[in-house]
Amino acid sequence: MTTLRTRRHFAQAALAGAAAAACSRPTWAAEKTRFAPNYILGSCMYGYQALAEILPEVRKTGATAIDIWPKVHGNQREQLDDLGEEKFAAMLTEHDVSLGCITQYKLGPFGLQDEMRLAQRLGCKTIVTGGKGPVGLKGAELKSAVGKFIEQMKPHLATAERTGVTVAIENHANNLIDSPDSMKWLAELAPNKHLAVAFAPYHLPQDELLLSELIRDLGNSIAVFYAWQHGMGCMKKLPKQQELLQMPGRGELDFSPLLKALADIRFAGWTEIFMHPVPRGIPILETTEEVTAEINRARQYLTACL
Repeated sequence: MTTLRTRRHFAQAALAGAAAAACSRPTWAAEKTRFAPNYILGSCMYGYQALAEILPEVRKTGATAIDIWPKVHGNQREQLDDLGEEKFAAMLTEHDVSLGCITQYKLGPFGLQDEMRLAQRLGCKTIVTGGKGPVGLKGAELKSAVGKFIEQMKPHLATAERTGVTVAIENHANNLIDSPDSMKWLAELAPNKHLAVAFAPYHLPQDELLLSELIRDLGNSIAVFYAWQHGMGCMKKLPKQQELLQMPGRGELDFSPLLKALADIRFAGWTEIFMHPVPRGIPILETTEEVTAEINRARQYLTACL
């Protein structure tokens, strides 16, 4: 028994040491900032796996909530409709999990009012979508377009306020809100806390200084932070080890300055460890156990970065 415990202790120490080594420039101490990410698990990490299979994994990944995705990335939003709200809510309760977010790109920012009412019934406070409008703008034209978008959003934000939902716009590529300046204008011009940013480093320059300063500039306008880097991209089929370079601790992006910035702004929103597989709709790894283990590997890396 003593030998077994010794081996187990050695293995745990080795794992922690490897994670710390992978995080190359730790610049701060968790005990000083007392910052800990508020993790949420993206259902699409498991592809089209059944909610009955995914929900038991949420707590295993250090998360307290689930973000459900519709097709093509996942199909858990459609599963909710098939199950019915009452049964879905009972499943959440059974596994001590909350519905923290619904991701809804296909509905767009102007098609979310019924989804907000559903979110309210299920105690969900966040919906992520994209920003609709012209792309490739800069300067005054960009500010004007973001202002127009926000004006168009106001009736929908009134529903968001009534339902207690925050609509978080991801800085998705080829989107009105796809650059640091557009994200800043969204934060500055947003009329209230019900319009926010879903911050995706993947879609931005892989520059730790730029990303960390942008986090500080946006401050409490960030509702969701994706622990996700570009790696070698997610638009064409790659060998799995190259595809996984999107995950924290595998690609070249050092998350230490980003986490420091999140601590500096006292970030209390969701942190979602994330990547996209190719093709969409498959799990990031073959088995449920492997997906959960990979998310936990990334989480250990982020913990070491603290």
